[in-house]
Amino acid sequence: MTRRFLFVLGSSRSDGNTELLARRAAEQLPPDVEQQWIDLAAHPLPDFEDLRHDTDHTRPTIGNTALLFDATLAATDIVIASPLYWYSVSAHVKRYLDHWSGWLRTPGVEFKATMAGRTLWGVTALAHEEFEVADPLVGILNNSAAYLGMRFGGVLLGNGSKPGDVLRDTDALARAKTFFDQEAPLARFPYERVTR
Repeated sequence: MTRRFLFVLGSSRSDGNTELLARRAAEQLPPDVEQQWIDLAAHPLPDFEDLRHDTDHTRPTIGNTALLFDATLAATDIVIASPLYWYSVSAHVKRYLDHWSGWLRTPGVEFKATMAGRTLWGVTALAHEEFEVADPLVGILNNSAAYLGMRFGGVLLGNGSKPGDVLRDTDALARAKTFFDQEAPLARFPYERVTR
């Protein structure tokens, strides 16, 4: 399968530090790799309503939910580009991930089986220089990938608060050059141990 990257932009501000860092990493992808960029602020999803036990599920066919559903299924690689908001993903991204719960029950799609083996990546900018404060964000993405049997390429972290700050983070820009080159391992929950 030809690689196809979906970049899900989760910032409340366009051209923010997280998006700038994601675009720097994407510039390194080979030209034959398709890229689709969807800004969740420009394509907002409705609040997720958990109807697991109350109703029949149908495939989204119109609006932003259908756009994101189809783009997600078409992607071999999904890149969540979310700034660190209160030490986690943005509300836009959380809403997108919440919709995955409904998509698991979409008839005829086999969302979990379809996503298995694909790769989830993260890109985030944060104001702290101590990157461990992003551990909750990393955990959300890793555990979401583990649940679906996906690979997890990790999170590209950069420092920045004011617009454009991340472009002065030379370490982050250097990591961006090779971020998507790595072979992403199968995601594991923290309680799982790899046995050989």
